[in-house]
Amino acid sequence: MLWSDPENEPPKELRDTQDMLRRLGVLMALAMVLAMIVIGVR
Repeated sequence: MLWSDPENEPPKELRDTQDMLRRLGVLMALAMVLAMIVIGVR
């Protein structure tokens, strides 16, 4: 590996997008669990 090699790191926009998608996935999972509980109670 040379010192001039670019860092193996995605650009900031890509990292922000990945963080947003991760949060959205967690939110969707929580919403699904909540929906299951609501459906199960009825």
